[in-house]
Amino acid sequence: MTTKGSCMCGSVKYEFTGTLVSSPFASSCFKAICHCTDCQKWSGGAYTTNVGVPRTSFTLLCGKDHLKTYDATGDSGKINKHYFCSNCGSSLYTELEVVPTMMFIKAGGLDGGKADLGSVDVELYVKDRVGFLGEVQGAKQDPKMEY
Repeated sequence: MTTKGSCMCGSVKYEFTGTLVSSPFASSCFKAICHCTDCQKWSGGAYTTNVGVPRTSFTLLCGKDHLKTYDATGDSGKINKHYFCSNCGSSLYTELEVVPTMMFIKAGGLDGGKADLGSVDVELYVKDRVGFLGEVQGAKQDPKMEY
């Protein structure tokens, strides 16, 4: 299955292949919410909603000239490279040095209303979850990020 996504202005477009499965950090795609303070800053909200995909399944279709990055040092001490559109500022995806085979696509950028992932496989960094949110029923609760 191929899933497409883009930034708000359409300057950056991408796609990935794979079936969304409930097996975080496996060879397929999975759905995750991250509550870490880095993702809170990155999103301007309480968490990010992500699709974890193998880097080999991701293709940038257009907009390489509009991609900008920001490197942040994660809790692991390794780099989290955040990609965003220089034109509209949309958060697109993150590559974590600590998980070199995967990338984390921000679900809000998925085309065709696919940000509603239907379910969530894992909640990461629940130790940083804001107090007014409860856990997602059925999702694995990971205090940090086990990889």
